[in-house]
Amino acid sequence: QVQLVESGGDLVEPGGSLNLSCKISGTSLNPYHITWLRQAPGHQREDVARITADGDTWFEGAWYQESVKGRFTITKDNYSNTAYLQMHNRKPEDSATYYCHAVNKYVGNSYWGPGTRVSVSA
Repeated sequence: QVQLVESGGDLVEPGGSLNLSCKISGTSLNPYHITWLRQAPGHQREDVARITADGDTWFEGAWYQESVKGRFTITKDNYSNTAYLQMHNRKPEDSATYYCHAVNKYVGNSYWGPGTRVSVSA
């Protein structure tokens, strides 16, 4: 059975860094494109960052939501079957539940994780 699980969420102060992980089990992460999304209470779920299956770029370039450009970094380690979202210079508006979405580049099947909660507050 394939499972996707996020981890690393925490209650943190503004500034500094926080690393989120997204680990797949039951299959290899190799053929999967990865998207990190987030959803704050009362708001719609939104894309935060995307990376291609080969860990390179998505279409013409690695994609980041404008509000996180220069602060967040998405990476993918196919050997450990884990994708990461590094959050730098945290802001209160980054508070949300963060989700990982994996989409198979060959057959299109996809998996969601249950999410990990990030709260940024002074």
